[in-house]
Amino acid sequence: MLDKNFSIEEYRKLYVEQKELNRGLEQELAFHRVELEKFRSEAVKAYALTRSQKQDKAMISAQGEKILKDLHVVNKNLRAKVKELDKAKKDIYEAYKGTINRLVLASEYKDNETGNHILRMSNYSVYLAKLCGFDAKALEEIELASPMHDVGKIGIKDSILFKNGKLSDDEFNEMKRHTTIGGAILEKPDSPILECARQIALCHHEKWNGRGYPGGIRGEEIPLHARIVSISDTFDALTSKRPYKTPYPIDVSCDIIKKGRGEDFDPALVDLFLTNIDGFVAIKNKIDEGCAADEAEIKANFAWSERDKVEQK
Repeated sequence: MLDKNFSIEEYRKLYVEQKELNRGLEQELAFHRVELEKFRSEAVKAYALTRSQKQDKAMISAQGEKILKDLHVVNKNLRAKVKELDKAKKDIYEAYKGTINRLVLASEYKDNETGNHILRMSNYSVYLAKLCGFDAKALEEIELASPMHDVGKIGIKDSILFKNGKLSDDEFNEMKRHTTIGGAILEKPDSPILECARQIALCHHEKWNGRGYPGGIRGEEIPLHARIVSISDTFDALTSKRPYKTPYPIDVSCDIIKKGRGEDFDPALVDLFLTNIDGFVAIKNKIDEGCAADEAEIKANFAWSERDKVEQK
């Protein structure tokens, strides 16, 4: 019902105002509907992404478990392969040692003392090298190389090697050739151990004062391995039975080496040797256990050999 106080023009004006107001509300509502649709679309995408991520996470988790299982198998196989390679390396090492020992035995097989001589030489040399501060690799090298010091004797006549008495000048010159023969046998080595052995075979009779053979080199020109073996070889020769001598007592042998300090031998090595003589004696007793003469008996039967008499006068 129309209000009688309003004219038709006033109603028309009110209608137009309400219509414009409604149109503005419809436009605002349409805008919000668009925004709502955008929000709904984004919400759908977010839901789908979340769901996809959960599925991916589950898939990744499954893949991770499979990878871990595969890695466990690979690790197990690698451990088995490393163990196999370690065994192969050990077998090669033992075969290498066996070959070296056979080479040494071939050069001195007529000497009944050779077996223990090899063990004593190796152990003396390693012990002295350890006192010098050699690392594990260097100790292994000298352990395997030192027994080859006299490999050149394979080229020396038995009549000289086993002569019971002093060598003539010609015989001694022939004997000295065992160093160069040994160096030639071990020439062009294909491993650090054989190079070490070559230096030892060639230089273990060189003297600190330069009066040794075959090269007459002196002091630190002589390879350290050869200087170590020189003392070890001398101590073993003095305290062992040889075709030309009975064993010398420990104290006599030490006195001879002490006299050679700075002349025949590296003075620093002589000091190490004499300071730790109990260790060398322990090595000797362990290797010769059950077959060595008693030290008291050795002292009772001691006599200078023909080869040493001149030097001791």
